[in-house]
Amino acid sequence: MRTNRIRVAGLAAVTAALALSVTACGGSDSAKDSGAKEKTSAAAYTAKSSADVGTRSATDTAVPAADQITKASAATRQCRGNELSYDVLHRFPKQLGEHLLITARNTGSKACWVTSYPSVMLGDTSNVLPHSKKDAPGGSDRITVRPGGKVYSAVALFADSAKTHTSSELSLALRDQTGDTGPASELKAHNSKGAPSKFTWSDADVLNWNTEKPYDF
Repeated sequence: MRTNRIRVAGLAAVTAALALSVTACGGSDSAKDSGAKEKTSAAAYTAKSSADVGTRSATDTAVPAADQITKASAATRQCRGNELSYDVLHRFPKQLGEHLLITARNTGSKACWVTSYPSVMLGDTSNVLPHSKKDAPGGSDRITVRPGGKVYSAVALFADSAKTHTSSELSLALRDQTGDTGPASELKAHNSKGAPSKFTWSDADVLNWNTEKPYDF
């Protein structure tokens, strides 16, 4: 940029110019200080965001630093069945609170999202389990699962009638935001020691995907 040099006559004009110069230097230092604070704040946010693994999309629910998470989620597509690995843990067999804890882990190299609750059929039955009426709201949320991240669902088991079923197997498929399902994965339940575990039910229902383990007691 070219600078026009203006010849200033008189001591008063020179003094005014010097005053303006001092003020400008002070303003530059303030701008540097402000910029340093902004860089520090941005670095702190980046470090915190990197530690997050499963995050609800800000397009559907309020979360800290909503703008940044919204931008990341907008470019993220739905998870495909072959990008997730599943684990089904049979908890509290034949006890109050018996359920199947479903853990889905993103084994891919890119973040993806899940929504609603999984489509689950138990054993050799052909009935898709209903969504639990006791579940917390938020089934329309999209939950972003980063590589290596995990999300959870659960099947609550009830054996309160004479007509029951017993199995160690189930099938699971992901739903999209319209309720349609993709290809199913055939899974087996295991106990806390890793051995196959049979479960019995007369009725059952499913919880929405969540970043926290359900029935964690």
